[in-house]
Amino acid sequence: MGARAGLVSFDLNAIGAMSCNPAIGGLGKGHLVREVDALDGVIGRAADAGAIHYRMLNRSKGSAVWGPRVQADRVLFKAEVQRIVRGQANLSLIQGEAAALTLSGGRVSGLELADGTTFEAPRVILCTGTFLGGTLFRGEERFEGGRIGENSAQRLAQQLRSADLPMARLKTGTPPRIDGRTIDWTALPEQASDDESWTMSAMTKARVNPQVFCAITRTTEVSHEAIRANLHRSPLFSGAIDAAGPRYCPSIEDKIHRFGDRDGHQVFLEPEGLTTHLVYPNGISTSLPVDVQHDMVRAMPGLAKAEIVEPGYAVEYDHIDPRALTPDLQVRAIPGLHCAGQINGTTGYEEAAAQGLIAGLHAAADETGKSAPALDRANSYIAVMIDDLTLQGVSEPYRMLTSRAEYRLRLRANNASTRLTGLGIEAGCIGDDRKTWFESREEAREDLQAMFEIKLHAKALADAGLNVRRDGGEKPVAEWLRHDGIELDDLAPWLDRDMSEHAELAEEMAEDAAYAPYLARQEAELRDLRASEGLRLPADFPFNEVPGLSSEMIERLSSARPPTLAAAGRVPGVTPAALSALLVYARRWQTAA
Repeated sequence: MGARAGLVSFDLNAIGAMSCNPAIGGLGKGHLVREVDALDGVIGRAADAGAIHYRMLNRSKGSAVWGPRVQADRVLFKAEVQRIVRGQANLSLIQGEAAALTLSGGRVSGLELADGTTFEAPRVILCTGTFLGGTLFRGEERFEGGRIGENSAQRLAQQLRSADLPMARLKTGTPPRIDGRTIDWTALPEQASDDESWTMSAMTKARVNPQVFCAITRTTEVSHEAIRANLHRSPLFSGAIDAAGPRYCPSIEDKIHRFGDRDGHQVFLEPEGLTTHLVYPNGISTSLPVDVQHDMVRAMPGLAKAEIVEPGYAVEYDHIDPRALTPDLQVRAIPGLHCAGQINGTTGYEEAAAQGLIAGLHAAADETGKSAPALDRANSYIAVMIDDLTLQGVSEPYRMLTSRAEYRLRLRANNASTRLTGLGIEAGCIGDDRKTWFESREEAREDLQAMFEIKLHAKALADAGLNVRRDGGEKPVAEWLRHDGIELDDLAPWLDRDMSEHAELAEEMAEDAAYAPYLARQEAELRDLRASEGLRLPADFPFNEVPGLSSEMIERLSSARPPTLAAAGRVPGVTPAALSALLVYARRWQTAA
């Protein structure tokens, strides 16, 4: 966008390092990756450069909630991030500790490093991850740091606390890393990479790396007994850590404590790269002592002889209450200071990348006289997340979920470029390569649109074996796609078009046609919701019986007991999608009563 920027980091060689699971995407998170990519961010391209295992999650459900996910080679991912960053114009890489902000007249004026070096800057974006006041825990052990073997930012944390900002502590964790040569892979079911051609970035022409398989194992009762017998040694239960952890990715000791009736918990064994033997056991994040981690792991199928190379640990860190931020992620009390990532109370690479993008776009736009892309809940998951954070705050690390977006039928992972790249071009944040690609794609859209308007007669389709009534008359292709069991490939013989070059765009447009009636219904429901906010909810209203409400929503609503639908909408964390479900059930419940 024309702004000059400096990227300050403890260790420039660590830029692009994957702190936890070497995976990008997933349910909800995959949408964020595609949206960041659509605005020319780095994460999608780097994910493809490192991808050694592709998997589309939720494939059995509608495409609106599919979750593209890749397992990445740590070395290849990091190398691609560094290649892109080092080749970026107007960006200076600065090695050192960002020790303190410099202020002038109550607003940010620059940054001071630990060695005394100062930089003038009208905008500073803090992306501190788990390094802000970070403390590591493993059993009875304590370390200062934001990642094992790396320092944490203590002086900066003290400055922010002394600025009287609303701050608190959160925690996250990581599992032990296992030597894959000590795993009996033959005893475990395999999960192969998808044999398809999709990629995380629209700019990636094809998959580039050999694909590996993951394997699945489970904790056992012996594992659980080892954990239960040593809960008093876990900092989560000894009182050493009292910060909230991620609800949707709890530690294994938390799982055993909360779900004591389970006979096992699934664990995915995910290789960390093509040139390493390290394996990431996804599902057993822990801060238990090292000896207990060994006992727990070796009680699982296929892991009887497993060797732990790097034991798991928990990290507790400072974060700012995101309600102290404006929608451009700027701290209200300190103009010019933006925050992005875990400092705002979120989890994961994907949420951090999206926030970094928003903070950077707005900071650059304000300094260059441009306008940042106009994102809102109706056109992006990014805006859903920013809205959730800045309006509702967090009581635990925030994770993007498809259920948080009330417009998710139109916010599909596969149409992110259609939704956002044009807005990025207007804002000036899209590079030449993507701009050329997008313009070519829009030209192809015009040709494909004519194809969707071709009229086909029911008799011809029925004669070809398609499940339609012979007397169904003549309809355009777009309408035939709304019939159950009819897909674009089924109609190809009548279309006389070569769709191979733009197959993904054609599929996206076919889904738009198929979803059209549902989108119209959704709009009507939202209008109905706004008109029905005065609906009363009695004190004994059974929130636990409302179909479609997640456990999190039931917990929040049952605790707050809002008297009306409007009041329910003001309960922190309650989503518009939950309100829609609540409205439908409340009307039925009152009628039945």
